[in-house]
Order: sequence, then structure tokens, then C-alpha cells
Amino acid sequence: MKVLFTFYVPSGGVETLNRLRCDSLQREGIQCHVLYLMQGSSQQNQNNFPVYIALKDEEIRALLEAERYDAIIVTSDYLLMERLRRLGYAGILIYESQGLGKREDAKDMIIEAVPYLRSYCNAVLIPPTDHLLELFITICPWLHRYIIPNIVDIQSFHFIPGEKPHDPVIAWVGRLESNKNWREYLQIAKEIRTYKPDLHLWMFHDPGLATEEQTQLFNEELHRLGLNDRLVVFSNIPNHVMPVYFSSIAASGGFLLSTSITEGFGYAVAEAICCTCPVLSTDSDGVRSFIVHNQSGKFYPLGNIGAAVQEGLELMNNLELRDSIRIQGRNHMVARFGSERYAQSFREMLNSFSIF
Repeated sequence: MKVLFTFYVPSGGVETLNRLRCDSLQREGIQCHVLYLMQGSSQQNQNNFPVYIALKDEEIRALLEAERYDAIIVTSDYLLMERLRRLGYAGILIYESQGLGKREDAKDMIIEAVPYLRSYCNAVLIPPTDHLLELFITICPWLHRYIIPNIVDIQSFHFIPGEKPHDPVIAWVGRLESNKNWREYLQIAKEIRTYKPDLHLWMFHDPGLATEEQTQLFNEELHRLGLNDRLVVFSNIPNHVMPVYFSSIAASGGFLLSTSITEGFGYAVAEAICCTCPVLSTDSDGVRSFIVHNQSGKFYPLGNIGAAVQEGLELMNNLELRDSIRIQGRNHMVARFGSERYAQSFREMLNSFSIF
């Protein structure tokens, strides 16, 4: 059994997902390859499976003819499905919905994808995210749906003891774009700093994925709020190094702040929780899989800066609650997101197409 996963670029949560699931599936006897259409920052991550970078038709056709995949999972890029059929692929083609952004953006994309889903696609694969499931049921009622929770590396992501930062840190991970809502992160941090004058800010992002406009707006807002002297930006940190940073944030007495409007899953949040790094997040849908308010993390209402400040300060000052959230969060992740469960569900999906 041989499977190909495709995506635009090796970066962000999809690259993490591909790396983890390919390792898991190959342990279960499913041969996995990954195809990206262009170069990306996460190519530095080490892989135990073939990864191809190819954009031209002749390169992709040669790959398809040489490898004879039993199934191809196309993540987000619905236009690629038509291209793969045109290049001669006649096997099982599954569209995977990940990282479609805000609900209205996801809705628009799925509507645009309908002709391609009807003509070229055998099924859709989605994480257990309410808005995605609702949209596919409403817009594509004929399309068979497989719902499999994303895999999380609970073995590698754990607390790593080290030198404790002198001052508390509020961290943020994402792209400088509207759905990740970086502006709200800065606004919340400014208000918390009035109570915690020694506060420091850490941001983890890929500048190559930010537009010039967003970068300029970010820098203007950073200086307007007077936070430029407190911010450290970490660019393109390899995924396997992130447990060190999440552990440092936890040890500092700070937390990870997720301000996203909508998340299909939210890998940074999940990985932070695995490292016992407390998390304060908007209720951005996908993170409901691993955040239970005041048990494994904290929620605040999107746009409510005052509520976010209150929840954030409690997460920093109420040490009994903080310790409880850190322990329960880690336990919750271990119980629900192991690699064996993903491999079993994925194999069941392929078996339904008589791929054994």
C-alpha cells in the first residue's frame, strides 16, 4: 500500500501533520511519500520518508508513473485534483480540508471547489472541527466524509528542564495574517504589561509567509503600543526544537496566547499543552479538541481584551490552578492523540476503498 500526500509548501501545521502521520503510517506498513509544489522553510526538518518538491507537469507526471500510488491525499489545493487526473492518475483521490482560515473563507473555498470535488474526488478527509463538518454537509452532501483527529507527537513534545527565564513570557505562534489575529495578541500583551511590567513577548513566525503590507502594519502597531523593546521574534525554528521554547515559557510563569479567529486544528496550541505550557486561546473551533476551560487550558471571547487580560492574569497568578491546568493538559493530550489511533483510522479509510 503506497500513499502520496500533497500540499503547497513545507511549512506550518500541514508540514508537521505530514511528518508525524507518515512516520506513524509507515510503522504500520503503509508506504508514504510527500509532494510539495514549492520550496519552504520547514525543509530543514528531518524526514524518514521521500519528500519531493515539484511544480512542473512533467515532473509530477514522472513521479506518478514511477510510484503508482494506491491513493493520493490532496490537502487544501483543490485545483491540483484536476491536474493529477489530467496527468494520468486514475487511483483514489481524497481531498483533505486543513488550514482554510476563517469560516467565511473556508465556505468560499469549498463552494469554489465544488466542480472539482464532483468531477475528480472520491471523498473528503477532515479533522473533527465543527465548522468544516457543517460546511461539507451543507455544500457537498453527496461527498463521502472521513473524520480523523490529527496526530500529535506526544513523545517528543514534553517538558524539558532548563534555565528558567528571568521574566515572564507571553508567546504567540503563527503567520502575520488576519485570521491569526496578531493585532489582538499585541493589544492583550500591552494591557497585561501594566500589571506585569517585566513582561516579555516571544513571537514565532515565518517572515517568508507574510505580505509586505502585513509586515508594515505589524511594525507600526508594535511601535504604537510601545512594545518594540519587549519583543523577540524567532523565525523558522525547527519543529523538533520547539519543546525547549514551550518549556521555557512554562518555566517563566507565562503562557502561550492563541488569538486565531478560526483554526482547523491548532498545532502550536496542542504541542504547547504537551509540554505543560499553559495556553490561553480564543474559541477558534479546532482547539476544542484539546482545550477544556480551566482544566487543560483557558478560553477567552474573541475580541474581548478585558476578559483575555483577566484570564491571562489568573493563569499567571493563581499557581494552584496553573499547576492543575499544566498537569491535566498533558494527560489529556496523551490520552487522545497517540499515533496508533491515527494509523488505525487511516487504514480503515483506505480499506473502505478496497485498498489493502
